[in-house]
This record gives sequence, structure tokens and C-alpha cells, in this order.
Amino acid sequence: MNQSRVTRRNFLRWSQSALGLLGVLPAIGIETAAATVPSIAAGDDYYAKLGVEKIINAAGTYTYLTAALMPPQVQRAVAQAALHPVRLKDLQRASGEYIAKKLRCEGAVVTSGASAALTLATAACIQAANGLEPNQIPEDVAGLKHEVIVQKAHRYEYDHAMLICGVRIVEVVTLEDYKRAFGPKTVMTNFFNSAEGGEIDRQTWLDIAHQHGVPCHIDAAADMPPIENLWKYTGMGYDLVCFSGGKGIRGPQNAGLLLGKKQLTDLAVANNNPNSDAVGRGMKVAKEQIVGMVAAIDWLLEQSDEANEAEYMRRVDIIKAQVKDVPTMKATVHVPEIANRVPHLMLTYDPVVVGVSPKQVMERLKQQRPSIELNPATGTSGRFGSLSTENTIVIGTWMLQPGEAEIVARQVRAALLHPKL
Repeated sequence: MNQSRVTRRNFLRWSQSALGLLGVLPAIGIETAAATVPSIAAGDDYYAKLGVEKIINAAGTYTYLTAALMPPQVQRAVAQAALHPVRLKDLQRASGEYIAKKLRCEGAVVTSGASAALTLATAACIQAANGLEPNQIPEDVAGLKHEVIVQKAHRYEYDHAMLICGVRIVEVVTLEDYKRAFGPKTVMTNFFNSAEGGEIDRQTWLDIAHQHGVPCHIDAAADMPPIENLWKYTGMGYDLVCFSGGKGIRGPQNAGLLLGKKQLTDLAVANNNPNSDAVGRGMKVAKEQIVGMVAAIDWLLEQSDEANEAEYMRRVDIIKAQVKDVPTMKATVHVPEIANRVPHLMLTYDPVVVGVSPKQVMERLKQQRPSIELNPATGTSGRFGSLSTENTIVIGTWMLQPGEAEIVARQVRAALLHPKL
């Protein structure tokens, strides 16, 4: 539409055509999502207009790769939500009630991501412990109850999401450390579910916190699949749980979920946008993202973990078949127990014999057109235990779109068998 000549008639004509498009698109599954994207997103290709290169994601749901793609029914819900204004607080309340019912918990909040959910969880616990108003966080927190207990092995870059609320983090290592750490200033404990270390297990961590009457938050941002995790941790008794919306849930990338006890999720809402005197004011989640998360939950609950994993394994087999005759090649499949619990193809070989290292293969695939991103564990050790070494290419297949497994297979084979080309 010519922006210099936007008339009421032009706008109505555009709106009617957009609604017509939304009405005729079929509801389809994960395996055909990419094939319909051009129909849903008809119009200017702004990636091309901006000169931003599209990639094949053989890595996973990493934020720096823009995480997951939304399924078509979620894209349609987002597009539909963009057509009408609503009262944001009404939408937040209704979406929270709907999601809480679907996910078998007391309360739910759609946030602007898992990190924002952690901030809102912290603010809620501070408010509950001190009887503060949202506008007193973080300025008035230091002299009050403001300590959060965390295992030393669970310290991470997302500590900032708590620290901006004015808290002090208390590190513990052993179970005895943990028991001694509780005091009159403790407001919350935080358990990072994806941490590889830590002496205190998830259940014990929760039990000790509750023995001291302290709410317990678990960061489960990347812990979907399996689908049941969306109610597993609240079912265990965790007071608050955060999830990323744009990873395995397949909602908008700039959305997340905070689930848990209604008393605390209600306080989280009070600290969230659009309240201008709250720590969460800048963590704006728009109407499109809220509706997108609701639609993503509806879509997700129609899926099967078993069927999705079978599809991911089919893609693994396509790639394995193309590299089986590479000298010294050993292909294995690894499914992490926690976080990104999907098949990862591990291709381990002798770079001296083959003539190219995994890091060099990774760089070569980045230069291909289309550009291919491999899992960042490629050519490193430790991320997948003994399965991943400097001699291992790691490929995540769950974010591949139709036909992309074949492209990845051909390009990996070419890089390994013809390293000089």
C-alpha cells in the first residue's frame, strides 16, 4: 500500500483481503510449517529488503538464531490479534486464566521472555515477603528482606534478571550450606534446571525451601519437550516456574511464561507492564505476543512428543546416510536428559584422516547459500559430556524445515569428502 496515500477505502480493502487470507489458510502440522510461510507472509520480503541473510537452523532454539519458527496456526493468531486494539490488562488477565487452566496450575502470566519471567518472579517474592508496593522495587529493597539463595553451580548470566530487583544472591554448595543460608532476609530460592552441576537435586532443593517457608522458583526456560514439563514442576510444588515461549513451545520469540501459585503470579502481574511504576515496565509483551502464546499452548497440546521425535529422527537418518562412507566416521544420537531434550546427531571422526576439522566444516557451511548454522557444541568438548569433542560435528534437527535435512546432508558430505573445494 502506498503510505503517502492511505485512505479509509484503501485500508478497508486491505483489511478485507488480509482477513480473507487468514480465513482460507489450512491448519497444518509441524512438518509442513515452512511450506506455507510464503502464503501467510505475502507481501514484501523485509529480510531481503534489509539485506539480512536467511539461514538453515541445524543448531537448535538458540536466541542468537532467533529461536523457533511459529507454526502456521500461531502465525495466524498473531496476525489476527494485530487487527484490533484491546485493553491490555483484560487480555493479560484472560490469557493467564486460560493458560493456567490448560497447564494445570493456579496462575499464569505471559511475559516478554523467560528472563523477564525471572525478574517478575523475583519482584513478586520481594513484594510478598515485605508487603511493598511495586514502585518501591528496587529502591527500597536493600534494607529489607532481599536475599535469594542459589547453588554456586547454578550461577549464570541470567542472575541479572534477579539483581535488577535489588536482591543479594547467596551462594551455597553443599546441603548443609543450603540449610544454614536461610535467614530473616531470605525471600526466594532459584534452581536452574539446565545446570550440569550442583550437589542438591531438584526435589531436595524444593523441600528444604518449603521447610523454611520460602517460595522456590525453577528456571525451566529450555525444558520443553517433553510437553508434560509444562505442568510437572508446578505439580511437584514449585511456587514459580519460568519457560521460554519461543523455544520448544513454538510461540513468539519475545514471549515467555511464568507459572505457579496464584498469589505470586498476581503479584508478578502487578510488577509487569503496562504499570509504569514497576520494574517490569520495560518488559513489554504486546497483544500479538500474548495471543501468540495462547495459540502456541493450544497448538502444543495437540502435538505428540513421540511423533515429533520420530520426525526429528527421520531427519537424522537422512544426514547419517550421506556421511556413512566418510573415513573413520562414527555417527551416534544423543538426547539430553534436561533442556533441548531432542535428538542431536553427533558425527565424530579423525580430522587428520579426513583433512578438515569440525570447526572448519562449521565455517564452510556458514558460507554456503543458503547459510547453515550447526550446533555451537561442534568442535568443542564438554557441552554434551564425552560425546562431544574437538572432533565432533553436532547437528540439531528439530528446527529444520521441510527439505532442509537433505540440504544439510549434502553440504556436510561435500565438506567432509571434498575439503579442498
